[in-house]
Amino acid sequence: MKTRKSIIIVLSLLLVFALALTGCTQNNQAVDGEKNNNDSSFKAQITFNGSSTLAPVISAIATDFIEGNTTWNNVDASFPEENIAIYVSAGGSGAGVKAVLDNTSDFGMLAREIKDEELEKIGDAKVFMLGIDALTISVNPENPILQIKDDLTTEEVKKIFAGEYKYWDEVESSLPHKEIVVVIRDLSGGAHEVFQKSVMKEAQIREDAIQSPSMGALVTKIIENKDAIGYASFGMVNQNAGKLIPLKVDGVEATEENIVNGSYKISRPLIAVKRGELTPEQKAFMDLVTSEKGADTIEKMGFVPVR
Repeated sequence: MKTRKSIIIVLSLLLVFALALTGCTQNNQAVDGEKNNNDSSFKAQITFNGSSTLAPVISAIATDFIEGNTTWNNVDASFPEENIAIYVSAGGSGAGVKAVLDNTSDFGMLAREIKDEELEKIGDAKVFMLGIDALTISVNPENPILQIKDDLTTEEVKKIFAGEYKYWDEVESSLPHKEIVVVIRDLSGGAHEVFQKSVMKEAQIREDAIQSPSMGALVTKIIENKDAIGYASFGMVNQNAGKLIPLKVDGVEATEENIVNGSYKISRPLIAVKRGELTPEQKAFMDLVTSEKGADTIEKMGFVPVR
């Protein structure tokens, strides 16, 4: 009887040990599974889509980041040794928001304020204010208006872009009777929304205005045509110094000081937006974008950085 009781005790201890061992195994499997999930969540690629004004800035910072590190483990030793890939595509601020909403891009780029309804749709939005740009009312250096005046009133600008003034001699009688060529961004661009809100108000831009697919294309049209006028980005004017000339608006010149203090009123923010928390690798890149070095790049490209 005593022997049988001892056997039962031994079997019970073995069962407890086996259950304990199973529990440990399951815990280890859970830890391994979590580790694998974390590893599989690492993305060597980061994607940006949106504003054609902001795209060259992000591309320049991304180039520095990639050339300086090559692989992710050089950014952080805990990251895997995978090549860094950062893709930047320009499609306009509206496209940037849509890309975030559709989860086709990690970050959206905007050259305008982000709307409340857009923030609501995105949900857990992370917004990065990177800099300030302005829309200058610029003409070709050979445009005769520069010999007569360097300033337009907001009302004159509105009449030119609405088509109420179709010829340059309607702006100033001593100018040649040549048709004004109005160049704008396409309607999905952030620049169009900013210009409409700041200058045009309820008035509509003339239907035959040339719509450019990017801010770079808009500036090129002005450089190529001495009768053209368009709302060129402050940054693009600085990148093409002497090739197009900005006019004052209501007596205020588009300078960094006037843009920052708000006296030059046709200005706009440069923004990056993301849905949800940043992954460690995304944070590592955005830390550079928002750093003093990133601000230097933004400034070198002609914009006003946020410091």
